[in-house]
Amino acid sequence: MTSIPIIETVVSVVTRILRWAGYPGLFGLMAVDSFGIPPLPGEIILVFAGFLVALGTLSFLGAFTVALAGGVTGAFCAYALGRWGRDWLVNRAPSALRVDPRQLARLDAWFARWGDEVVAVARVIPLARAYISYPAGTAEMPPLKFGFYTTVGAIPLTAGLVYLGEVLGSRWNEIVPYFSYLDDAILVLIVGVAVWWFLRWHREYRALHASPPAAPPT
Repeated sequence: MTSIPIIETVVSVVTRILRWAGYPGLFGLMAVDSFGIPPLPGEIILVFAGFLVALGTLSFLGAFTVALAGGVTGAFCAYALGRWGRDWLVNRAPSALRVDPRQLARLDAWFARWGDEVVAVARVIPLARAYISYPAGTAEMPPLKFGFYTTVGAIPLTAGLVYLGEVLGSRWNEIVPYFSYLDDAILVLIVGVAVWWFLRWHREYRALHASPPAAPPT
């Protein structure tokens, strides 16, 4: 367990928004969760929505439908950003972030073969369900196919967690400690991205400033 109570803070913010905004708040939170920036624990959002179902503030069908729609909307925003950023990553990004066209070709081939299953399965995996949308867009996965597998993959988790929150009722927060591992996961993700970026920048910097080979004697 880390010393930074990320999950406790997020739980407080999520519950306040859902109590105050109801369905629009649920839609917005799930859209942000699926977009991945900032990272939000969709599990807690959905379980607390289920608690509001138990209170009668929301209906199960309404909570499920709105949460699913918000998640798919956020996923498409991330997909669009990945697709729009494809040309930028290849041609206009800073050298530390630039992607070799051969890497994109390999990503395209990989998504053409495995993308359907990966997009669907990723919807039940914390963190992965948000960030899989970016490479799917960059690989130009057909949008209808992306939307279909995103929706199909999100249905079981969305329905299951809303129902779990409804069953637990006022005891919904008993499961919050089980999500405390996300504190570490979020920090590891941030640190990992920072280290990757630094190493790549350092490699590019050294290559740029390397001394040219000495000319052969005439």
